[in-house]
Amino acid sequence: MSTVVKIENLVKRYAELVAVDHMNLSIEEGEVFGLLGPNGSGKSTIISCLLALTHFDKGKITVFGEPMRADNYAVKGRIGIVLQNVAVFDELTVQENVDYFCSLYIKDKKRRRALVEEAVAFVGLEDFVKFYPKKLSGGLLRRLNIACGIAHKPELIIFDEPTVAVDPQSRNKILEGIQELNRQGATIIYTSHYMEEVEQICSRIAIIDKGQTVAIGSKEELKSMIQTGETIRVEVPEFTEEMLTSLRRLPHVFFAEYKEGLATVKCSGGRHNVLHVLEYLNNAGVSFDRVFAEQPTLNDVFLEITGRELRDEAR
Repeated sequence: MSTVVKIENLVKRYAELVAVDHMNLSIEEGEVFGLLGPNGSGKSTIISCLLALTHFDKGKITVFGEPMRADNYAVKGRIGIVLQNVAVFDELTVQENVDYFCSLYIKDKKRRRALVEEAVAFVGLEDFVKFYPKKLSGGLLRRLNIACGIAHKPELIIFDEPTVAVDPQSRNKILEGIQELNRQGATIIYTSHYMEEVEQICSRIAIIDKGQTVAIGSKEELKSMIQTGETIRVEVPEFTEEMLTSLRRLPHVFFAEYKEGLATVKCSGGRHNVLHVLEYLNNAGVSFDRVFAEQPTLNDVFLEITGRELRDEAR
């Protein structure tokens, strides 16, 4: 397996602001690599530097083993980009849009025609080829945006929050499409504020904060880095501080709080935490309603590592 992207000691400043601070990152062939980070963490700047759209102050970026430069068109022709902001021409139909973007890389008309048809079918827009973008729903417009970015069969595809403000059906279609592109051989870089998407499709994930990589690994590896092993939530009409103190003394419990009818207990390990919590409530004569238990999520990882909740960053 070869390294597709290698970023070494990357620094990018905007006046006094250090947007990327000595970043090091490697992405291997065949990965679906997730980039997570709060707003302003440096994700977009990293992508701009990677595409040679922005000059950086220090460091080195290689793509497919070659130095990435603004005039390295051979390497750029092997990259596809799908941005958060839809970038298509309102004056062109669906098919004309896909054909135009494909023509930037593929000059042979016969080959391009086949690629355009394949891209349109891949995103499920066969019935809309003569539609203009203004006539498409938000979800279909996102699919068109993807078709324009992948029609030339890129080996590396960057998806920058491609599912923002789309309906669940279109979101699933987009995520399934990304996974299929990966199965067909494309290496994927995926940024999103939706943790469940990243957990679903990414083989490895980097958490970026203040222009630096603060954690990297598979979702299982990231979750093993934090203290939270299980979170238990119990709907309780009334709860006292004395009860909270007793909960905190239970095995493996390192956090307990009560807010607005909900007791939240976080445990660092153990296999029977729910049983211990419920046993305490029964013995204390505490009436309760529903009980929820969940394993750590990427939001728990993000919160513990950065001090912020990723779900809040998406608002």
